Amino acid sequence: MTTTTVPADSAEARRRLADTLTADGALLPGSPWHRAFAETPREVFVPRFTLTGPDGRREVGPGTPGYLDAVYTDTTLTIRRDSAGTPVSSSSQPSLMARMLEAFTVPDHARILEIGTGTGYNTALLCHRLGADRVTTIDVDPDLTTTARERLAASGHNPLVLTGDGTQGHPEGAPYDGILATCGVDRLPSAWPQQVRPGGIIVTNIGNGVTILTVDEDGTAAGPFLTDDAMFMRARPEPGHTAPAANQFTGPVMNSTGKVRTEQPPVPADEIVHATAHEIWMLHHDVLAMTLHPDGTLVHGLVHPPTGSWARIIPDGDHVTVEHGGPRNLWAERLDLTAQWASAGRPGPGTYTLTVSAHGTHTLRRTGTAPMSWTL
Repeated sequence: MTTTTVPADSAEARRRLADTLTADGALLPGSPWHRAFAETPREVFVPRFTLTGPDGRREVGPGTPGYLDAVYTDTTLTIRRDSAGTPVSSSSQPSLMARMLEAFTVPDHARILEIGTGTGYNTALLCHRLGADRVTTIDVDPDLTTTARERLAASGHNPLVLTGDGTQGHPEGAPYDGILATCGVDRLPSAWPQQVRPGGIIVTNIGNGVTILTVDEDGTAAGPFLTDDAMFMRARPEPGHTAPAANQFTGPVMNSTGKVRTEQPPVPADEIVHATAHEIWMLHHDVLAMTLHPDGTLVHGLVHPPTGSWARIIPDGDHVTVEHGGPRNLWAERLDLTAQWASAGRPGPGTYTLTVSAHGTHTLRRTGTAPMSWTL
């Protein structure tokens, strides 16, 4: 077992973090999660990490000045990146963790499945509240699960820690009262609602929001999104998986030739390309966006790797010159979705609901004064 030393002033730092999360509204007054945050040492699970700031990345460890302040800052602590430099494991921002845990409204002593063990810190919070014997957690990376298991045991928690594809859940332990996923998915895996009892809930990141789905008797899962934007690292099919990244496709975007058009879009080009619209994150989840500056010229790019579709957008005042190729006109799709979203008042994720049928059909609905629906 790993021997862990907790700094003497950690308790005060934990209490301040828990109080701050409550004051900011991430934790509810009197919430049992407050005690979990106040009594669970984060540094045990993230002894070393990377922070990214204005001066770039910096490594932080126990000997770094201000170490505990960094640990208990409301920010994401990255511990691992893939070969392309994309973060693949971290201790998530505590305020986001708190909001998800508050949304995970399972009863006391519920049996739950956590997808994405990662560092084990969120697992420890779940164990603190529910009891380790009622928590099962799974991660695809054996290095992460081995380390998390050791650190959880050192903290007095011994949940069932599994190594495997979390998108398949853990049917041997079903049915669960709830599933909490600390990784992002583009679509709800069909295995998850099948492993949750009727009336149980699934809390996960889909698109750029966190959805809270209640599972019905017929296997349908439906519910709203939390108000704030949220983006977790995506679930990986295997430990060494490297997700497609925009910087891998700058060549095709910059050098390909296709159809050219000039137009005056109703929304600024950078807002279209780097959209925060929830429907774009849901419908264009596999479209990569980039902004380049070749020879000092501003160029935006879109690419859909599965079909080879691409678009190159060059702004010129209120107009843009667009050149695109492939079976999909990514610019036209993006422009239409962004314009509709902007005309609706740029609503956030909390304006939407998601319904996933027992057959896997996803229906996204936008409520409010400009209702819309999409079958994904």
